[in-house]
Amino acid sequence: MTSANRLAVLSCAALVASTAAGCASATKVVTGGGSDSAITLGTTNVTKVLDPAGTYDAGSWMVLNNTFQSLLKFPAGATVPQPDVAQSCAFTGADTMTYSCTLKSGVKFSNGHPLTAQDVVFSITRMLKINDPSGPAALLSTIKSVQAKGDTEVTFHLKTPDAVLPAKLASAAGSIVDHAVFPADKLLSNDKLVGSGPYKIDSIDDLAGAKAGVPGKISFSANSQYTGDEKMQNNKFVLRFYADGEKLKSALDSGEIDVTDNNSLDPAIATKLRDDEAAGKSSTKVTEGDSGEVSFLVFNTKDSVTGNPAVRQAIAQVIDRQALVSNVFQHSVQPLYSVVPAGVAGHNTAFFDKYGEPDVNKAKKILTSAHVSLPVKLSLTWSRARAGDAQMAETKKQLEASGLFQVDIQKEPDWQAFQDGWKAGKYQMYAARWVPDYVDADDFISPLVVDGGAYHNGWDDPRISQQLVPDGIKQTDRGAAVYGQMQNIIADAAPLIPLYQNKSFYASKAEITGVTNTVDTSGIIRFWEIGRTKK
Repeated sequence: MTSANRLAVLSCAALVASTAAGCASATKVVTGGGSDSAITLGTTNVTKVLDPAGTYDAGSWMVLNNTFQSLLKFPAGATVPQPDVAQSCAFTGADTMTYSCTLKSGVKFSNGHPLTAQDVVFSITRMLKINDPSGPAALLSTIKSVQAKGDTEVTFHLKTPDAVLPAKLASAAGSIVDHAVFPADKLLSNDKLVGSGPYKIDSIDDLAGAKAGVPGKISFSANSQYTGDEKMQNNKFVLRFYADGEKLKSALDSGEIDVTDNNSLDPAIATKLRDDEAAGKSSTKVTEGDSGEVSFLVFNTKDSVTGNPAVRQAIAQVIDRQALVSNVFQHSVQPLYSVVPAGVAGHNTAFFDKYGEPDVNKAKKILTSAHVSLPVKLSLTWSRARAGDAQMAETKKQLEASGLFQVDIQKEPDWQAFQDGWKAGKYQMYAARWVPDYVDADDFISPLVVDGGAYHNGWDDPRISQQLVPDGIKQTDRGAAVYGQMQNIIADAAPLIPLYQNKSFYASKAEITGVTNTVDTSGIIRFWEIGRTKK
């Protein structure tokens, strides 16, 4: 997830491989109304904007998934959306052009205002009207209009068929806002946000770390107006932001936080924590499982150098994912050979099928055949990445060892400035990651490569954007062959190169429970599932 960004509920055993207690525990856990002792989660996913219409990053969506509701949701382990504010939703015809929902009665925002069909219509039309470049409006671009009938009936009329609409509405892009609070044509400041989710925001301090290394903090409490079916394992929750994984680990060691979020720790630290727990050397619990989070090298295709497909293809021919996985990540990630990750219907190995094992001679032939002068001088820019320094150093090492490239590494310490930079086309080659909005092949293609995609890299192929994507979202078979065709086209042009797919990794204090219920490919961290054993 960062811009335009399910078949059965899996058992806990299928989702989690952990050395901690699995789904069941003999320890008494705080349940019912939850504990009055706040649970504190630490993250390196710094964010600044929290209005659902204006933000599309992992840090902000972590907040939105816990403070707002949508018509539908993804419960723990679910691969198809299920009712949240809606009582029921369905397409009214076989052409997937009209989608209707009936809302539950009695739903309220945290300020006590009733949540009605008018709020749903307002939320969707507002997002599309504002169309913030940093927001998720593109996810809802197939919507032509939304109509309310009374307080409980909503109907979506689509421009084109979109079988994926329910999953999109179940993401934070479908967050329902109070029409009496949010302005219709501009973003609302963070301190005025009102939702209907399990939590309400009590305070925001130093959000996003105004200075590098200075953590921000958001404090939450249980929303007394919440009428959903989530069972609260705590009454208070705190989210703290850290500049990097080392500061996050120090906070865990000192007791400043109770649990780390998914994959914010440096891989070497994560691996040591896992090994120490297994050997009985540490009381810190480690929870691991599947993840849909992926990492890419992205190319500015409008740049005079990286705009040349031969340069991108030669880089794809040189990159050694296995070395990256081993040397940098200690096998805490897995190599990825397509934009659609393993475990998602429609995944293939398009990059391996085209390029095979790393081969310098093949890369050189690609460049010389295109009359590219050697060595090719490149700049690689990054801001936030797991094992960032080590990952960039390994990438530089691999490219320069070929004798075909000279690479200058640049770090942009400010995440917002980094995003602004790629939007402005300032970078040649840059590191980026994608956390899924919903687990579907479309969410790894449409948001990433259509008309420049989330990373604004300037690439678009009409075969994908004008034919295959529209064909794909009509398909009720989410593993349809059309997604393989799109992945093959992307591998051939290489506007971005998939590097690795994360595994979920959380570290927590011994008394923390429920982390297993946040570990699945949806990428959703469910604050309400995390509790603390009674002392």
